[in-house]
Amino acid sequence: MSNGDMMTDIHTRNKTLIGRFRRALYDIDPGALKGQLNSLFAPGAVVHLATPFEDLDGADGLYEAAYRPLIAAIPDLERRDFIVMAGADKGEDWVGCAGHYIGVFEYPWLDIPPTQHIVGMRYHEFFRIVDERIVEMQALWDIPQMMMAAGAWPLAPSLGVDWLVPGPARNDGIIAGPHDAARSEASRTLVGNMLAGLGRSTEGVEAMQLDRYWHPKMNWYGPCGIGSMRRVSGFRNWHQIPFLAGMPDRVGIIEAGPFFADGDYVGFTAWPGMKMTISGDGWLGIAPANQKITMRSLDFWRCEDGWIRENWVLVDLLHVYKQIGVDVLSRMREYTYGRRHLGTGALQK
Repeated sequence: MSNGDMMTDIHTRNKTLIGRFRRALYDIDPGALKGQLNSLFAPGAVVHLATPFEDLDGADGLYEAAYRPLIAAIPDLERRDFIVMAGADKGEDWVGCAGHYIGVFEYPWLDIPPTQHIVGMRYHEFFRIVDERIVEMQALWDIPQMMMAAGAWPLAPSLGVDWLVPGPARNDGIIAGPHDAARSEASRTLVGNMLAGLGRSTEGVEAMQLDRYWHPKMNWYGPCGIGSMRRVSGFRNWHQIPFLAGMPDRVGIIEAGPFFADGDYVGFTAWPGMKMTISGDGWLGIAPANQKITMRSLDFWRCEDGWIRENWVLVDLLHVYKQIGVDVLSRMREYTYGRRHLGTGALQK
């Protein structure tokens, strides 16, 4: 396919558009960023961002509520993407990005105490594009990762490992055009069949057929607060068993959002994408009281030779806790009160 044909591929064009967004947040010009965002987002665009941000008013809301305070806290903020993929589902065109925001954490952010050291915060960001403008953004930032970097995570420790999650093992996550429809559909089918297997959890481990879909050296990269794990045994021991014990009725709502593929990569986003009842013990130390919740889980999978080898998962844990009446940021402020007021002499409210 010629270069001219590549540029007629809508998914290639959409990734080029998001390239402008990525570049604006790589070498950030604070004075120009708001205008750059406005040039990319359509008027009235819908922006969904992780708790505590929630729904924001387009590009202006995204800048004022999210990026401006983050840049004030991390003046040398830099965006590092390791996945950029695009595809279509339900008649909509999407681009999905995963990576880390990094920089020196110099000043408080969301009252998280600064560390004066380099920090990283993973993001999964999905963009719906119409006529070369962003009309919707669904994004999770791993805010617990920042709390942990500051020694300020106030809740249960992760069962898995919390770290700076790596990008794809084959370093091929920034997917160039043209869009390979056949390869993409094969990846989508593989992941879709795996998800259907997970839906048979009530029939037992054998019914899920995990070993049929997951590579023997698979990695599952969860959010801080859940952690990462390797091999099916690690996934089962440190995520799946506690998750299903606590919420055996959990249901993924694939139809609630786009489920699309680009070459070896598959992405899913929805706001929310799961629903369940906390009816048993085992997950995150949450006491079961039949609390009905929904879950925002934004996912990327990488397929390799007919297997799923890597899975990047972000869950809006602050939103989960909010639904059961726990304000994590408020608890974090209590946990760090002495440190934040050190030297003021005001060690009581």
